[in-house]
This record gives sequence, C-alpha cells and structure tokens, in this order.
Amino acid sequence: MSRLRPVVVVHYHEISLKRGNRPLFLRHLARNLARALADAGPVRVRQRPGRIVLDLDQHPAPDLVRERVRRVCGVASVSLGYRTASTLEGMQSVIGRLIEGRELRSFRITARRAFKTYPMTSVELNRALGAFVLERAATRVDLEHPEVEIVVEVLPDEAFVSLDRRPGPGGLPVGSGGTVAALLSGGIDSPVAAWRMLKRGCRVVFVHFHSVPYLPPTSQAKARTLVERLTEWQYESRLFMVPFGEIQREVVLTVPGPARVVVYRRLMVRIAEAIARREGALALVTGESLGQVASQTLENIAAIDAAATGPVLRPLIGTDKREIIDEAKQLGTFEVSIEPDADCCTLFVPRHPLTRMTAAQAEAVEARLEVARLVAAGADGAELATFAFPAGMARSNNI
Repeated sequence: MSRLRPVVVVHYHEISLKRGNRPLFLRHLARNLARALADAGPVRVRQRPGRIVLDLDQHPAPDLVRERVRRVCGVASVSLGYRTASTLEGMQSVIGRLIEGRELRSFRITARRAFKTYPMTSVELNRALGAFVLERAATRVDLEHPEVEIVVEVLPDEAFVSLDRRPGPGGLPVGSGGTVAALLSGGIDSPVAAWRMLKRGCRVVFVHFHSVPYLPPTSQAKARTLVERLTEWQYESRLFMVPFGEIQREVVLTVPGPARVVVYRRLMVRIAEAIARREGALALVTGESLGQVASQTLENIAAIDAAATGPVLRPLIGTDKREIIDEAKQLGTFEVSIEPDADCCTLFVPRHPLTRMTAAQAEAVEARLEVARLVAAGADGAELATFAFPAGMARSNNI
C-alpha cells in the first residue's frame, strides 16, 4: 500500500477578485507563506489554479504548518489533506484510509472540479464518493451539520482530499498595500487597529510614546511584547520608542490644563509623521474609537487631524469596546494589554480636559510652544527596536 502524501491546501478569496493584479497579490501571498514557514521544516510552495499547495512529503509536523498558515493574512481557509491521482479510484483510496477505524456519526462530501472537462460533474462525484463511504462505515449523510466534512478538490493532474478545512484571517497579504505607521499605546485598542491594517495588506511600523524617566519603563516592555505578537503576522517589525516626558513637561509649563490632551495628541501626530516619512509610510494609524475618551470626540479628532499633513486612519472608529476586546482576545494581545503599566497618557493629564476643542484654539495655545523643536527632539530621540519571525531576537539602537 502506497503511503499518504500530505499537503496543506490554501484558499484565498479577496485576492481572486483582483483580476489584472492577481499575480502580484499571489506572489506576495506565496512569499509570506514561505516566510511564515521558514523554520518549520521542508515545505514546497506551489501555485495551482485557484489555490496554493504546500507539499509536505518529508515534513515531521504537518499540523504545525497548517496552524502557521492560518495566521497568514490573505488566507481565506486552509486544509490539511492528502494528494492523490485525479481518478475516482485514487480519491476513494485516500478516503477509505482516512475513515478506516474512525467513528463517523455523520458526514458530507464536498467535491469540486477545477476544470469542467473532467468526466464526472461535482454532483456525480459527491454521490459516488458518498456511496463509497456508506459502504464502509456505519454512518449517515448530513448536508447541514455533518460531524465530518470530506473535501475533495479535483485538478487535471491531481486531487486533494481533506477532513478539516479551517478558516484563515482573510484579507490581503501583508506587503501588498504599502506601509503605515501605527501609534501603539500599550492598551487594548491600538494593537487591534494595527492588526486590522496588516489584514488589509499594509506593512506596519510602530511608534510608542513613553515618559521615562518621569514614569517607570513598564510601557516600553509592554510595547515590545505587543510588537513581538504582531510580528507573527508580518515577519519583520520596527518599533520606535519616543521619549515624550520632557515634551509633556514643556507643555505643562505653557499650555492651560484643559487643552493639554489635544496638544499632546497633536504633537504625537507630528512626531509620528516625521518618523513615518523616514520609513516610507504614507499614513498614520491610531486605535481611537469615536467618543470612547475625551480626546476621541468628533471635535477633538478634527482638531488633532488638523496637525497632520497626511491621512490618519482609524480602523476602530465605529467599533464598540466589547468588539475590540473580543478581537484582542482572538489576536492574543488582550492579556498583555491589560497588564498594569505607567503609560505617558497618565502623566500631566488634567482632571477635566476639553472635549470640544477646535483647531483654531489648539493653534492658539501651541503658539506659545517651540513646536518644530519639540517635534525634532521626539523624532530624533526615538530608540529603534527590530523584531523578526520566525526566530530572531529584538535588538535596539539609538537613531
């Protein structure tokens, strides 16, 4: 009896809608799959019609490959299956070995042809393979809620049989949508916002503001851990840690208390844009959700955006806190985000900040500050940490 030949079959959805640009997106996806599996053993990546196939003939841990692939943006679904000849007998042989000795209360066959000249239609394949299973197992067909779905994909020269199709993140492959710079606070929201941009195909550079030595360095440690988690989705990351405490001190000495929150945010936007320009990023990303805190009223958002020279993207703007928390838990950042820290947002913050500040009011109070000097101090004083996945340790240096 010949041995089973394991494969992971990767399906995509949104990429298939790109028409003329589809080859470019597929190259990005194939490159990201190879990078995600760089330390996972021998894997051969093949592009086939409507799918990407990972051959695992010599692989010691196919389950590891499947789980890594489930974390690659652009993947709609992934199946760990087996390769066989595109004949009815070949498919039956693999199915027979997969169900042998297995308790199977109910099942469904989902057979699809990637070419219409195959001698059997999809319906005929479903019937023939379903009858084969019923002859060999005490089970029944359940098209709505089967215990096991047997997926069969038929190509001209090979077929794939699997029992465990699982969802991927969907979206577009990282690297296909340009670069953005995300303001990473260390809280729950900003990592989720950054991940949503990864899912839209963007490469994300991270900017974290801290208030050392006025506050302990706990927020920096959290930022590093969060970026490590997010690097599992984009394979290389750069984190800029901006010393903001001295800048805040100057704001406190000059700007009335109620206006400080908006002024802080406007300075953060300017500093992040300066870093973004150096990194080739075309937009900023924040984790703001409309009305969640004082700085996130529509009026204050407009006043903050007036300090920007480019787009400020807010992927969570219409998302409520419960949805954000649920997404953070799925992403694996929630437990890190809720760890206690000393965030710069807690330093020199007034008890009653303005909630409806205009851009003109912000500009009037900023006129007392040397804004250009403060922005240059923040951008030039940033410390860079780099991250890589798989393997690789973060390393830091002043820039």
